[in-house]
Amino acid sequence: MGGGAAGEFKRRMERGAELRAVRASGGSAREDSELAAAEEEDRQKRKRIDDAARVEYLIRDAMAQGKFDNLKYAGKPIPGLGEGYDPDWWVKGLIQREHITGLGPKAILLRTEDAELDARLDAQYSEKQVRDIVADFNARVIDARRQLQGGPPVITKIRDADVEVQRWNERRAAKAAAAPPEPQPAAKRRWWRRLWSGSS
Repeated sequence: MGGGAAGEFKRRMERGAELRAVRASGGSAREDSELAAAEEEDRQKRKRIDDAARVEYLIRDAMAQGKFDNLKYAGKPIPGLGEGYDPDWWVKGLIQREHITGLGPKAILLRTEDAELDARLDAQYSEKQVRDIVADFNARVIDARRQLQGGPPVITKIRDADVEVQRWNERRAAKAAAAPPEPQPAAKRRWWRRLWSGSS
């Protein structure tokens, strides 16, 4: 739609709005006939203008009014665009946005826990603690596999306690080797030795 046609269409729409306002305020018969003629002309004009041209006009009008300025994702990729449809997209988005933990399907929670399990084990001080945590984790994985409540499948694997203890020991040894040695304090003579030997 050209600029002249769009301008003319807009003027006719404004004229129709004016005439409707006059009619509402109790206009004369001549004004009523003008209003009816203007409305009929607008209807005919709308029939001739196809939808694409109307959309283009509305977009240009909104751009001129600045309605597209300062949009949230202006110049940035829209998150989730091009991904497959996930019926639980809003729940996952809420959990991610609000940093909610402990909620969601067991399969997702177990995957998250599995990814963070090594760091949790590294914070323990004894092999018994490591074995207890691994046993608890394995029991919850097996229990989640037995539940038939729907949702995503449980693909998290159970862990071998002996292997995890060995890996825990290896990580501790590597961490101890990488840490700088603590400086040894200078040997201090006890006060009574200094008195006995006669030195100050």
